[in-house]
Amino acid sequence: MSDSLVIIPTYNEKPNIEKIIRKVFLFEKQFDILIIDDGSPDGTAEVVKLLIHEFPEKLYLEQRSGKLGLGTAYIHGFKWALQRNYGYIFEMDADFSHNPEDLIRLYYACAVDGADMSIGSRYIKGVNVVNWPMNRVLMSYFASKYVRFITGMKIMDTTAGFKCYTRKVLETIEFDKIKFMGYAFQIEMKFTAWKHGFKIVEVPIIFTDRTEGESKMSSGIFKEAFFGVISLKLKSWFRNYDAIK
Repeated sequence: MSDSLVIIPTYNEKPNIEKIIRKVFLFEKQFDILIIDDGSPDGTAEVVKLLIHEFPEKLYLEQRSGKLGLGTAYIHGFKWALQRNYGYIFEMDADFSHNPEDLIRLYYACAVDGADMSIGSRYIKGVNVVNWPMNRVLMSYFASKYVRFITGMKIMDTTAGFKCYTRKVLETIEFDKIKFMGYAFQIEMKFTAWKHGFKIVEVPIIFTDRTEGESKMSSGIFKEAFFGVISLKLKSWFRNYDAIK
């Protein structure tokens, strides 16, 4: 068993799922993988089940009944990881927009350099995004600037979904108090970790938009984040965040 678990939520990722799993298992540094599939009608889970026979005790599958939200998928995975002996828990997309090779760099930022949480950042060195239309690049970039302005966080890529948490971060965060389950979930998790005083570092990455399958992004998701950040900040004034020990 590895000390590291990569959580990959899926919905209709059959074209990508085998390739991403095999890529992660090629590394000298060992990672386990937990796929959380939300009832994909394209047969994503069936592909994973076949691969489990090839990678026993390294590849795991949790199946849910339908599309229950990104945040609930990750929280399901976090709880699963905390019930086991994982010290480092990762979030990663299935579509290769997150380069699996960057898992190593996120891991070392925590395991060697002492961060409590590391973020694969698109904006720490300019704008490192490939294959996105300009309007989406601008929307994402200015969304992060907006979140920094409202929350006070110094994180450049506040909406990033490629992350490594140390176990103590996830043990500290009270999952029942995480309210956003869509795009704003990524912001709320960072904000909560930051408010608790954890050391958060950004690792520069190049984000490449998916080449197969369909994007899950929509204007409605950005609207949730826009209004959600204001709510998040207001509620934080009335909530106590225990300092880490």
